[in-house]
Amino acid sequence: MKAIHLAASGSIFPSRTPTIGSSQDRRSKEVKPVAVSPLKEQCKALKLAHVPLVYLDIDYHDREQYLHEVFAAELQARQAGKIRRLIRRAGFPAHKTLEEFDWYPVTLPASTTRSELADLVFIQRHENVLALGAVGTGKTHLAVALGIKACVEGKSVCFYRCLDMVNTLLEAHRQGRLARLMDELSKLDLIIIDELGFVPLHRNGAELLFNIVARAYEQQSVIVTSNLQFGEWNTVMGDNRLTAALIDRLVHHAHILAFEGESYRLQQALSSAGAKPPDMVGPGKAAIAN
Repeated sequence: MKAIHLAASGSIFPSRTPTIGSSQDRRSKEVKPVAVSPLKEQCKALKLAHVPLVYLDIDYHDREQYLHEVFAAELQARQAGKIRRLIRRAGFPAHKTLEEFDWYPVTLPASTTRSELADLVFIQRHENVLALGAVGTGKTHLAVALGIKACVEGKSVCFYRCLDMVNTLLEAHRQGRLARLMDELSKLDLIIIDELGFVPLHRNGAELLFNIVARAYEQQSVIVTSNLQFGEWNTVMGDNRLTAALIDRLVHHAHILAFEGESYRLQQALSSAGAKPPDMVGPGKAAIAN
């Protein structure tokens, strides 16, 4: 690649006009590069952080092409930075992708396809995704993968385990900043609530969780993962009416996914130990519970 330096005139383009005349004339007309620092200062003032890193490595053919490639590199770097910030702010517990996800244990509704989920059509429509099934069947993996895909597409996301979300809301309430936190959550494109069902919630916590879902209704998308079927959610919420209202708002405009099979973590552990997984199906057989 050609090394491109600043011309004496201050242009970032190299001179393309051949020099004419004596050797002395040619020497006097040679383009002398100036220090890079002024360009860096200009880029800093214009908030073009990536330009100083790439402008010397881009081949020059004409001004328009050169500027196009320089600015394209800057925009690409900004987009990558935005994606990293969105993923970091979302608070995912790990990095999971849809390409790594095993769809085998998942039963989709007749009206839902894998491609629709992967394309995040549900976010465009402000619909929800409810992933229900036994522990270790991939519910959290899918929720995180969909959340990361949303971040890659420039959407704002937050990931909370259910108990962590409730504790965060309760702490914000005690500190007098609950309204601000609720407003921040209401501006997100996607809210992910993981592991609803592991720990029963106190009345105040259950009401705050309901308020999050109620505010998101038909305005945002919510993903909820749970090891409990809907009929058991009262054991978490502690109130029949509150539970019914929560489920009503979640299932309207929702894609309900059933996760079946044995825990893949249990299978991996038993496989590593050379043991066989227990038969978890059939009358009188114990089932794995979260």
